[in-house]
Amino acid sequence: MANGDRHSVNMVDVAREAGVSVSAVSRALAGGKGVSERTRLKIQQLSEQLGYVVSPEASKLAGGRTGRVGLITPMINEWFYSAVIAGVAAELTAAGIDVLLYPLDSSEDRRRFFEELPARRKVDAIINIAFPITEEEWERLDAMGVHAIVAGSITPGRPSVGIDEELAARHAVNHLLGLGHRRIAMISSVDPEGKQYSADVGRERGYRSALAAAGIDAHEELVVSVPWGLDGGSQGMDKILTLSRLPTAVFAFSDEVAYGALQSLRRSGLRVPQDMSIIGIDDHPMAETMDLTTVHQTPFEQGVLAGRLSLSLIKGESTDQQIVCPANLVVRRSTCPPSANEKASPA
Repeated sequence: MANGDRHSVNMVDVAREAGVSVSAVSRALAGGKGVSERTRLKIQQLSEQLGYVVSPEASKLAGGRTGRVGLITPMINEWFYSAVIAGVAAELTAAGIDVLLYPLDSSEDRRRFFEELPARRKVDAIINIAFPITEEEWERLDAMGVHAIVAGSITPGRPSVGIDEELAARHAVNHLLGLGHRRIAMISSVDPEGKQYSADVGRERGYRSALAAAGIDAHEELVVSVPWGLDGGSQGMDKILTLSRLPTAVFAFSDEVAYGALQSLRRSGLRVPQDMSIIGIDDHPMAETMDLTTVHQTPFEQGVLAGRLSLSLIKGESTDQQIVCPANLVVRRSTCPPSANEKASPA
């Protein structure tokens, strides 16, 4: 790296030159544990050669708090994410903490944020709003030397708040099974950019495990993957309606997906629930108006708890690292038993 570029050198550059992780560089320069003396000396020498200097903000952070917490989220204009953000903000602002919001709507926003992360040492904690990130990105968060919490999704090995996604899906499918349905489809959600959300994985696992426990094979033709949202739900139901034999019930990934599916069913002239039952997850504010059977969760409360968790961690208090919130079945009029002939027929 040329001397003229030294002003832009950051911790990522040092890690790349040393062949180690960003977190190893952070620990070595901070005198932390977990780095051998040989590696520490190598990192220090490379830092001097490259002209890397720990930023004043980082030094300030090491000696005290900033009174700020950063939130990263894949979107802010959808109910679940906005509700979690509102809960976090309510808890933190009441405690006198400023909230910095970083919407990462696209891959480019995400790439830029994590590349520039060493310069973002201006917060006491980062709260990730149900956003799937890679191990390398976690390392960059860790390298900031601040607490990183996940809100809206239980993340193994990380302080997090959310529901048991697999259990929520089992609640939904078991409700349909209890009504007598045996041919049950699922409209699953996929991210257009290929990111794998824990809710996607957990809810499909719950669907399959509930069917397996009932001795029913999950026929792949009955599992349709679509982009998340109203349009995706409509597209998913349109695909299901092309099957030579229709299911008697559909488990939708979320209430928004279920709304799109309901729209498709109404266009086709099928009655809900007489011709086909449908169930979602979330208990979206419109679910009661739509008379949708669903599994209730409270994203605002998850945000409040995540904010509270971040405050406890910042203060150095001992606290639960994984907070699993309840998810309960709410029965409305979008589900009913199948007709007698369908109930008696094999899956």
